[in-house]
Amino acid sequence: MPRFLPPLHAWSSAFIAALIGFGGTVALVVQAMRTLGASVEQTGSAVTALCLGIAIGSAALSIRLRMPIVLAWSTPGAALLAASTPGQAWPVAIGAFLASGAMMVCLGAVPALGRLAERIPASVASAMLGGVLLPFCLGLFKIGGTDPLLVTVIVVVFLAARQRVPLYALLLVLAAGALLSALRGDIGPLPAGATVGTLSLTVPHFDVRAIISIALPLFLVTLVSQNLPGLVVLRTADYRPKPGVLLAGTGLASLAAAPFGAHAVNLAAITAAICTSEEAHPDQARRWTVGVLYAGCYLVLALLAPLLVRFFLALPHDVIAALTGIALIPALVGVLETAVAAKDERDAAIVTFLATGSGIALFGLGAAFWGLLSGFAALGARALLRRRAVA
Repeated sequence: MPRFLPPLHAWSSAFIAALIGFGGTVALVVQAMRTLGASVEQTGSAVTALCLGIAIGSAALSIRLRMPIVLAWSTPGAALLAASTPGQAWPVAIGAFLASGAMMVCLGAVPALGRLAERIPASVASAMLGGVLLPFCLGLFKIGGTDPLLVTVIVVVFLAARQRVPLYALLLVLAAGALLSALRGDIGPLPAGATVGTLSLTVPHFDVRAIISIALPLFLVTLVSQNLPGLVVLRTADYRPKPGVLLAGTGLASLAAAPFGAHAVNLAAITAAICTSEEAHPDQARRWTVGVLYAGCYLVLALLAPLLVRFFLALPHDVIAALTGIALIPALVGVLETAVAAKDERDAAIVTFLATGSGIALFGLGAAFWGLLSGFAALGARALLRRRAVA
């Protein structure tokens, strides 16, 4: 291979990272958009816009910084949206996506806000995300009451793959669920819609309650569960980018893609580890080319996005719910470990976790907001009582 071309394993690393990032959680993204009231066309546009935001953002940041910057969509954010109250007006959801992206841009552009964000207790933010994820994981086993074969097959495949080939576990589960549905004849006709990538522009409507109950939690879970771990992955690979540039860059990508339905574009973590390792490219100074190859893979996925969305919509609802639940188990394990890591913050974390997981909704504000409020109130009460004890 000519010297100026990336080695073969750089191409394979980029392809595997893109395939895992897309295939592992696309069912969750589809479910989230449908919960928010998106049509088949708007859901296809959302996935297309996410892929384009990931592709353009990854290429631009990798070329500018000469580092393998790998972006992804916010999986925790999609879970948060899928857990929101159904029947939300789609333009209101678009307004919330834009507000969340603007928060990320401001965080990256204003150093003082970045320092403030670093003081957000990881225990409370992680516990809130855990409460969001819990109903989906429980839903997997509830489906076992009506379809025990489906749950048994995907759980067995998941557990076996996690032991042998953990990186490909979710892809194998996805394949097993789709294959079982095909063998049983459960796959319905594809909904009418586009076959290749299309973008459907929606005029946003900004609603204060949606910004508080959707945009703010979406911003927080994307920051704490995606962007900050993504920065850690880059530092582990001996890269030292300025956090503000990356946070602002992902926020701009989110802003650009949001009018077409994209909920959030952010730094990848697990898939980034594939593209930043020595196995991806032996020359650290040239490893940024893997980020560009990764971007090319997502351009191809953007072209195929509407067809893939229509396929998932043709699957039975229980299959989508089961695939979503099992895809979120690794994330649930990770956030619960973080939530209880700080011993003196465990009470606040468990209050946040339970309040969010309860699904409580008051005054038009969802459980994620009330979970965060409960956790911060618990931390505030603890600090106040300690001051009085010292006094």
